[in-house]
Amino acid sequence: MTSNTISQGILRALGIVVGIALLLYFLYKIQSVLAYLAIAAVIALIGRPIVFFLRRRLKFPNTLAVVTTMMFMVGVMAGIIALFVPLISQQGKNLSLLNIDALQQKLKTLYFEITQYFGASPDSVNDMLQHSDVGKTLLERLDVGFIPNLLNTFLDVLSATSIGLFSVLFISFFFLKDSKLFQNGLLMFVPDDKETGMIKSIEKINNLLSRYFMGLVLQIFILFVIYTIVLLVVGIENAVVIAFLCALFNIIPYIGPMIGAIIMTVLTMTSNLGADFSLVILPKTGYVLIGFVAGQLVDNFFSQPFIFSNSVKSHPLEIFLIIIIAGLLFGVVGMIVAVPGYTAVKVILKEFFSENKLVKSLTQNL
Repeated sequence: MTSNTISQGILRALGIVVGIALLLYFLYKIQSVLAYLAIAAVIALIGRPIVFFLRRRLKFPNTLAVVTTMMFMVGVMAGIIALFVPLISQQGKNLSLLNIDALQQKLKTLYFEITQYFGASPDSVNDMLQHSDVGKTLLERLDVGFIPNLLNTFLDVLSATSIGLFSVLFISFFFLKDSKLFQNGLLMFVPDDKETGMIKSIEKINNLLSRYFMGLVLQIFILFVIYTIVLLVVGIENAVVIAFLCALFNIIPYIGPMIGAIIMTVLTMTSNLGADFSLVILPKTGYVLIGFVAGQLVDNFFSQPFIFSNSVKSHPLEIFLIIIIAGLLFGVVGMIVAVPGYTAVKVILKEFFSENKLVKSLTQNL
């Protein structure tokens, strides 16, 4: 091997490394666009069965079916956003956002009631905190002045996302209108001799993921109904909105239900600020948590196994391990995309490596 050959090999390797680095930097800079594409693809997969229904059953032209589907989905989204207006308004009144001192006093009163209920005096709790590393009592450190700033930040983010929302809707329209658009984009990176197999894989992935996302909507709806019934029976204001918000967090596996439980507990307690702790706040919170646990049991032992077995054709234990591994590697985002990503990988493996023993075992139900 001559020095010239070695030099060319080093330069070629260096060029590949630089090319990969530039590609990663480019993807990093356009990450918002990639996010728009991903969200639009999910919306297109959810709307795909509706478009097919309008075209095949009601004989709608393709463009009219897509426009009707988009209007329906935008209407649902607008209705969901409108639902949160009374919740924000009511919680704003409950938390006395315009009177921070009053809110501070209410939270202090709630703190005193909790400590007294569990047999501890506020003075003993304060003494314990004073001897800790905190250095100040909990009440002295409690500052709720951040709440108005938090709401202002939320409004700023909401206005900033309007451009993203328009972009997502625009891209989703064309994904639905031309179902081959996304497919043709992927085929640009596939060798000619592999195009047939990739087309079959894409069609299979679209069918499975459409069923998965529709099943996910059904799963959220079941939890939403259970939570709504529980909150209405207990007598919590804005029960429908709170139930929907907590059910929506169930999209995040394992972590989402815990977030939903915290939100439901906090909103239940803040909805009854000023009431007697032992006679009103604690019993209502307990009933709500019991209902929440019942909803989770239904979800874990009925909804999820049904969705996974009938949509993505994967065993619940298989899904559990994949979600855990994705969570350890990529965090919460990995847990959310674990199931659709794993499904796509399985379909592609079956198409191109169907004779492999491991692949055959994992994809026998596809």
